[in-house]
Formats: sequence, C-alpha cells, structure tokens
Amino acid sequence: MAEAPVAVVSGANRGLGLEVSLQLADRGFDVVMGVRELRKGEAAARGRKALHPAILDVADPESPARLAAEVRAAFGRCDVLVNNAGIHYDTGDHAWSPDWRVVREAFETNLFGAWRLAEALLPLMLERGRGRIVNVSSEAGSLASMGSDTPAYSTSKAALNALTRVLAAELAGTGILVNAVCPGWVATDMGGAGGRPIPEGARGIVWAATLPDDGPTGGFFRDGRPLPW
Repeated sequence: MAEAPVAVVSGANRGLGLEVSLQLADRGFDVVMGVRELRKGEAAARGRKALHPAILDVADPESPARLAAEVRAAFGRCDVLVNNAGIHYDTGDHAWSPDWRVVREAFETNLFGAWRLAEALLPLMLERGRGRIVNVSSEAGSLASMGSDTPAYSTSKAALNALTRVLAAELAGTGILVNAVCPGWVATDMGGAGGRPIPEGARGIVWAATLPDDGPTGGFFRDGRPLPW
C-alpha cells in the first residue's frame, strides 16, 4: 500500500485550519495539525486517525524547527504546508498612529511564522522533489485594492504575498508549487458573523494544496480564480 501523503497545517485547532485539516484527511492525507495547546488540538481532531495534533507556535522562532523534526521522525516526508495561522485583524487602527505591539505581533505570526515554517519543512519537500506551499492570505493584502483600516493585518498579508512570489521563483523547477490564497470573508472567530461558511472558504485552500504537478505557482487566488496583487 502506498504511503499516505502528509500535510502540515498551522493554526489548526479551529476555524479554517481545522476545516482544511478535515478536508485534507478526507482526501487521504495524514494531517499534522499545528496547535499551541495540545489538549485543544486533540479535542479538535475528534479521534480521527488521520489527524495528528502537534505543538506549534509560529511566533516562537524555535517551534517550526521542532515541529519539522517531529514530522521527519514520524512520517519521513511532508507533501503540503498550509500556512494558516494568522492574527490581528486590527479594524479601527490607523497607520499614522500605530499600535506598535499589534504591528510587531502581526508580522511575527502572519509573515515570519509562515516564513520560518516554510524554511523548516522545505528540506523534506526538496528531498522528494515535490510539494505544495499554501500561504493563507487576504485580499486586504492586495496592493490593487488596499485602502485604509487594518494597517497591521493588511501590510503583513501584503508581505506574505511578496514572500509567496519570491519562494515560488526560487523553487521553480523543483516540483514545489507556492501560492497565496484568500478564502474570502469567512465566518470564523476572526472574521465574525455574516461571512461565508467555513467549509466554503476552506475549499479554495485545499484546491491549492492539491494542485497537479502542472498547476500554477506564484499566484494569488480565491476559489481557484486569480486575484490582483
């Protein structure tokens, strides 16, 4: 029997991260659910054998490397990374009067955390000559439509989009596809009531995580359709 592919999903104990984990498990993946509290991860996994909660705090510079070592020891491979962990939708804040604590925390998680996790897990993908990295972004980070409000969140997501482009270019020809996905306004704890259902938002992320070998790389998508940068 062929080995099941392995996906790592950050911020996976609730909302989009949990739903993406469930949908990938339904597609035959073993899913390492990155969570800050193991107890909450175990409860979210609901006893499903394909879901494997593991401690991950992307704001801790050492945590991604520890998780990568655990993934290597347990599975020997990583086929998909979904950088889902995100923080600080800072509605009502202003760039001309920033809360620097919020700005730093937003970049630490939304950009540096994703960057560290990619760095830690890329060796496992490069060894197999195949992989998918999905950076869960937001249209709030699109320069084409960016305006006022949410300065920390918007600029950190714009930076995540830039990282997507750089990684995709550097990894061209390696079999590793790197894309950014905006799930839209989703009714999560961060998004609030009134957004689209969580499973609907997660499907576009799963689409990018399961692209064929000739799929796009270095793109920005919602529901499989390109968005302007």
